[in-house]
Amino acid sequence: MDFKRYIHAHSDELLASLAALVRIPSVEGEPEEGAPFGKEPARCLHEMLALCEKLGFPTENMDDRVGWCEYGEGEEMVAVLGHLDVVPAGDGWTESEPFSGEIKNGRIYGRGTMDDKGPMVAAVYALAALKQSGFQPSRRIRVIFGTNEETGCGDMAWYASHGGEMPVMGFTPDGEYPLINGEKGILNGTYTRTLHQTGDYILTRFEGGEASNISPAYAVAEVKCPVEAASKIAAEKVTVTPIDGGIRVEAEGVAVHGSTPELGENAIGRLAMALAQLPFTGETGECLAFVSERLGMETHGESLGLAMRDGISGDLTMNVGVASFENEALSLTFSVRYPVTLPYELVYPRLKRGFTLGGFTETEMTHAAALYIPKDSELIRRLLGVYEAETGEKAEPKCIGGGTYAKSMPNIVAFGPIFPGDEVREHKPDEYMETRRVIQNAKIIASAMKALAE
Repeated sequence: MDFKRYIHAHSDELLASLAALVRIPSVEGEPEEGAPFGKEPARCLHEMLALCEKLGFPTENMDDRVGWCEYGEGEEMVAVLGHLDVVPAGDGWTESEPFSGEIKNGRIYGRGTMDDKGPMVAAVYALAALKQSGFQPSRRIRVIFGTNEETGCGDMAWYASHGGEMPVMGFTPDGEYPLINGEKGILNGTYTRTLHQTGDYILTRFEGGEASNISPAYAVAEVKCPVEAASKIAAEKVTVTPIDGGIRVEAEGVAVHGSTPELGENAIGRLAMALAQLPFTGETGECLAFVSERLGMETHGESLGLAMRDGISGDLTMNVGVASFENEALSLTFSVRYPVTLPYELVYPRLKRGFTLGGFTETEMTHAAALYIPKDSELIRRLLGVYEAETGEKAEPKCIGGGTYAKSMPNIVAFGPIFPGDEVREHKPDEYMETRRVIQNAKIIASAMKALAE
């Protein structure tokens, strides 16, 4: 049987299998015996491996962190990598219960339908379709299931450190079409400065934001100061309110993803610029002047000497996502996304030097290296060829500021599942995937497996 006919004939079974997995609320939980990332992610992995065995594939469970099924023979292996854990349901669901797997109006609803259970169930049925069609790959095809992508990718770190075989090439259906061949490097960190305050103006509160990768929509500060201080601040989208012993200053912004801060307005920067109009003295005055002048509402780190770009992925971006003031210490948490062809050794020293000159000390830093695979490589050419053949559309790869699961393993790029122009529903209330897109993804994934393995 032709593999596309198999997928079409088993589409109801595919969707029922997906619905069953969606009904497992596989949000990270407390670690326990046999469940290092919590009970529900482990249960979801067991259910997926049981499905793979039902379809006739050998499986492997690595410490309830990572699992895989495989088809074919050969010295080399190609991989499809995805994850079964999901973000919390959150509020605002109106069309369906968050973990219902309900199918209606041509859509399947529930947390994980798009990110990433839907594409991974599609991948398993794609593999079954190739097997039933009689395809004999010259490279083994392995479908790898992670359970910790949303909260750190500790699953793939475990796989790599415990002898997991690495693919010669592969993809994760956890991004978008046509194909993502470049992901900017990411530096997430916190810098802190302790203030020894003197004078008539004393900062007592400064906070805003929720996460390093979100441009904050609101920030607030409180200052112990003379009552006439309220008249010294004049700024758009800033509100000054007298309080007992001083003033409260509130700033509004526009929230966007931290990889595209230029599309929003940073409330923390706006707040710092407003506070800098007050006659703070000593270390507090120096600190607020630095934050106002060197960070402010800039989005490319210009005043820190970070304004760099390349012709492939564009400008470096910088987003100050969280501010907090505790025990007389101001902490700023940020996310820098640097171009794919620039080395970490060029970016990080400039970042650290800039904050150090402002009197800040590094208190936390994580780094995810940039990912870039040239468009003329075999992997990119084969996958783009599949996309063009399946959709009839000319395809060009793209670079993004965000990060995908592709960064967790060598020789992997993000390929699907979201088509150009389709609504992005992942991490939002009423997450869904159109049933026709689930089936279409299964056919494209099967074609891609075939193209990489033959």
